[in-house]
Amino acid sequence: QVQLVESGGGLVQAGGSLRLSCAASGRTFSTYTMAWFRQAPGKEREFVAGISWSGGRTYYADSVKGRFAISRDNAKNTVYLQMNSLKPEDTAVYFCAADRYARNSYMERAYGYWGQGTQVTVSS
Repeated sequence: QVQLVESGGGLVQAGGSLRLSCAASGRTFSTYTMAWFRQAPGKEREFVAGISWSGGRTYYADSVKGRFAISRDNAKNTVYLQMNSLKPEDTAVYFCAADRYARNSYMERAYGYWGQGTQVTVSS
């Protein structure tokens, strides 16, 4: 069982940066693939970025490549999403997700554990 708690969201101007954090409970965090998804108002939840259990592989949605970076610290049971050059279209609730068997998946259904989300608002 894994519990996830996101933090770090807020209001930022276009071109600015934010770093989201996701703190996980449980002693097996280092065995889980982790990912960030987001959901904008009136839209479906979409994949943003993912990272393998070791941190050796990262993968991104095309819309955030070159601007966002996912990382993890297994000693702290935490995964991060550094977001740079933010755009108004990045405005959404950002969710952290985890699963031991996700195998670096981009698919929402591959992840069995979810946080409650943190709001990111980018003003123009």
